[in-house]
This record gives sequence, C-alpha cells and structure tokens, in this order.
Amino acid sequence: MNEDTAAAERLASGPRNGNDGAMKTSTAARTNGTNGRISRRTALGAGATVAAGVLLGPQLLAGATASRKVVVWSEGTANVDPGSKGIYPNDINTAIADGLKPLEGRGWVIVKASLNDPDQGLSDALLEQTDVLIWWGHKKHGQVKDELVAKIAERVKAGKMGFIGTHSAHFSKPLKKLLGTACSWREYVADGTSAEIIVKEPNHPICKGVKNFRLPQIERYGEPFAVPTPEAVPLDGIYTRPDGKTEPGRMGLCWTIGRGKVFYFTPGHETYNDYHRPEVRRILINAVEWAAPSSPSPAQGQ
Repeated sequence: MNEDTAAAERLASGPRNGNDGAMKTSTAARTNGTNGRISRRTALGAGATVAAGVLLGPQLLAGATASRKVVVWSEGTANVDPGSKGIYPNDINTAIADGLKPLEGRGWVIVKASLNDPDQGLSDALLEQTDVLIWWGHKKHGQVKDELVAKIAERVKAGKMGFIGTHSAHFSKPLKKLLGTACSWREYVADGTSAEIIVKEPNHPICKGVKNFRLPQIERYGEPFAVPTPEAVPLDGIYTRPDGKTEPGRMGLCWTIGRGKVFYFTPGHETYNDYHRPEVRRILINAVEWAAPSSPSPAQGQ
C-alpha cells in the first residue's frame, strides 16, 4: 500500500487518549491532604475538563489532527515513460502534492494515491475521509473500475467531496461520469505551441494571487470542448503556434454537479514541468480550497 494512503487510513481512527492516568494523578495531587476529600474548586475544574473532552473530542484536546484531506491520484505512468520520467521521477501525484504543501499550515492532510495501489488507491475508508480529490490520468483510463467511479461521482454529487481533473483527465471516467458528456476536445497537438494563461475572473477564489503568465510549451487542446456550459471560466488562454498563429482555449472551468464542485484545469502535459511552476501550484491550492465542501468529512471533523 502507498505509505501516504496507509497513513491516511490510520488517521481515521484518531489519536488514542493517553490522558486518563495523567488526569487521575493531577486530581489526586490536589486532594485535601488530611482526609482525602477533593476541594470544591478542584471538583469544578475536573468537571470542566471532562466537559471539554466531551464537547471537543480527544483529537482537539490532544493537539488536533487536520480537519481536511486532499487526495492526489495518478495512474503511475509519468514516472516510467521515457519522455516524462526525468521531469516527474516520483510521478505526477508527487509533484502536485509537493505544490500543495502550504495547505498543511491551514489544517489539511495531503495524501498521494495511485492506480497501482491496493483498491486502485482509493479504499472506501480513504474515500470517505476525502474532502477533495485531484485526478491525473493519461493512458489507463479504461483500467479504473466502474464501481470506484460510481462511488466518486456519488460522493461529489452528495456535496461530500470536490473533484479536480487536470489535463488528460478530461478523458477520465470520473470526470465523464460527473459531467455526463464525452469531455473531448477537437484536437490534441504537442508541436511546440506556447500559451498565455489569462486571469479572466480576477475575483474568483481560484484566481486569488494569480496573474497572467506564460507556459513556454503546452499540448494544444483545440476548442470546442464537449462539456456542459460551465458556471464559471476563471482562467482563459491564448495558444501561439510555432508559425505565430494564435487561437483561444479555455484553461480553467468550474461546475456545480449536484451539491459538489468540479474544476478542470487544461495544462499539465506529462512531458512539461507545469506542476513544478509556482503559478500552477497557486491555482491548484486555490482550487482545492474552492472545491472543498463547507463542512469537513465526518471522519476528520468529529
């Protein structure tokens, strides 16, 4: 099992309460030395401590575990394919997860998962703890089990989890299941095209702290994109082909599906270093916080 996945599942049980003995010792030290009776002040203090334990739970009293969880899933090919393994030697999920590290200071746990892991990286226990799922796939879309796809879609539609698909995940089973369309682009061309990523909706949460930036290389995904009309397109773009010709292309699209939020981000070809770029990392951090349900998953918020 992926170490991050295993650690995440251990988190579900929460830390064990090791304070019972310490509480008894502390209370005994405050008893009346002559007859062993506890003073009224001590009794009230102990009662307040117990009440706090009931109201807050052992996790908060013990220093609190994170209240949110984002799982970064990939199919495990970018780290073995000759054209990409030099850029993503530990796979794309690692690069994305590294870029999300600032979220740890905001109460998030970041977990990596892979198609190669048991349960295809997403056991029922882990899925039930997940607030946002980031998905990158390329060659192995068909290997993802329909049963898992149904569970992902159900959780998103119920408003229990947000979903972020990036680049070739437009053809992923979960995104197609959620959007209900082919999710295909007119063309897919890696010919040295560059792109300017344009902040179209500067007040959208996904654009917080993001300015227009340029990607020196991008796989050109030609419009139209066979998806439902998005509720927002916070990021737009202009492709510039090697011959100097330009064409528009949407780079970041948002939907609400049922009660859950879905974001698709166009860049992220496996032979380019997009996921190491600070601008892309900022966008994904913002997208995680935007897509998260208003209340954390029960396994972490209780």
